[in-house]
Amino acid sequence: MKKQKKKVSMGDLAGMVQRGFVSVDERFNKVDKAFEVNTREHEAISLRLDNVAYRFELVELQKRVDFLEKKTGIKK
Repeated sequence: MKKQKKKVSMGDLAGMVQRGFVSVDERFNKVDKAFEVNTREHEAISLRLDNVAYRFELVELQKRVDFLEKKTGIKK
């Protein structure tokens, strides 16, 4: 048995293309929403980290304080 090929009209083709674009558009909207959430979370983390001293800064400051305490005789 051979399948008979159905002729596709221009209107049918236009409908298929339109449904494809609508489907892609819906998926892009979901990705955009997820991206916005990630951006907001990233900004929140960045704001919190702006107030954190980095480890190398703390080590350097500790060395300087130790030196000053030793020089002034404050260190026990």
